[in-house]
Amino acid sequence: MYGVPKSKLAKKMMLLGSGELGKEVIIEAQRLGIETIAVDRYEGAPAMQVAHRFHVVNMLDAEQLRSVIKEEKPDFIVPEVEAIQTDVLVELEKEGFNVVPTARATKLTMDREGIRRLASEELGLPTAGYEFADSLEELKVAVSKIGTPCVIKPLMSSSGKGQSVCRSEEEVETSWNLAIEGARGKSTRVIVEEFIKFDSEITLLTVRSVSGTSYCPPIGHVQKDGDYIQSWQPHQMTEEQVMESQEIAKKITDELGGYGLFGVELFLTKDKVYFSEVSPRPHDTGLVTLATQNLSEFALHVRAILGLPVTDIHLLSPGASHAVKAWEESDQYQIAGLEEALAVPQTQARVFGKPETKVGRRMAVALSTAETVEAALDRAGEAASKIKIVYHNK
Repeated sequence: MYGVPKSKLAKKMMLLGSGELGKEVIIEAQRLGIETIAVDRYEGAPAMQVAHRFHVVNMLDAEQLRSVIKEEKPDFIVPEVEAIQTDVLVELEKEGFNVVPTARATKLTMDREGIRRLASEELGLPTAGYEFADSLEELKVAVSKIGTPCVIKPLMSSSGKGQSVCRSEEEVETSWNLAIEGARGKSTRVIVEEFIKFDSEITLLTVRSVSGTSYCPPIGHVQKDGDYIQSWQPHQMTEEQVMESQEIAKKITDELGGYGLFGVELFLTKDKVYFSEVSPRPHDTGLVTLATQNLSEFALHVRAILGLPVTDIHLLSPGASHAVKAWEESDQYQIAGLEEALAVPQTQARVFGKPETKVGRRMAVALSTAETVEAALDRAGEAASKIKIVYHNK
């Protein structure tokens, strides 16, 4: 039974990470009568603006993280970012706290080494070749084994930070520096991946709930420097590719366990589907589902977390999303151009309300639908181009 928030009957959900994806999760949770608490490292984060309460803590600090969870005693702990002291979540789960989807899943997926070894070495899923390195010298050896071009990433980062394509041995040091600068926490360990010449890359949103495992129509996306720029749904795939993708997604999510929505990233080549990564939470490319599906990825995540049935996921219309990014750093800015952007037919916008801009930071997104994916992409791109970030620096 779900009661009025702050009553003794209300279930309590704590988000660890309060960005734009967490904001939508909070809104969906409140629609089902859940009391919500947003936690992040800075005040004014998007989800904090809509939560019942918020806390500002360093989630990589074990004592701070444990203290805020013990204070609030949430029914559901929902990690929404990578920069979390996951060992604390493992300990708290043993004490009876409910970590979504599980503490093990959170720990494994926030560490590229853990999830890659699980997928490739334990589950036998097809992946790109990989090596790990703890220093520049080890990285040079790893690159010589994998060959160039190759992809170099920090073990823990978000939104593609620190990721680069290393195209020659002369670029190894530059890639190392980028990875260390973009890493979350104090880790200096990196992963080197074989460069797969894929035809496309997709996100298969996979839901584990009391109703079993369900899949959203596949989402195609374009990334730049490891961070998404555009996404669209549905992505055109053969029946064989869909079946193979779902099989891979089920294997990895069954192994991780728990209830919730997972963003499974896959590479598609002419004759093979490769596993790339998995996030145990809503995915940035899945923002498109706010316009395309009867239930968005955020609504699906909350339903699954609460143990409610997920019996019907269907596409309402082909659609696309296009991110709007900042290219300066400032705490004095405005979002302009919404009048022009929303004049584009069948278009919505989400302005995230972040307190400051940073180079490459997502600040808003345009969402469009149309009779075809191609037309939706054109509309979303046009709308995003009209949304401007106006700076008012002193």
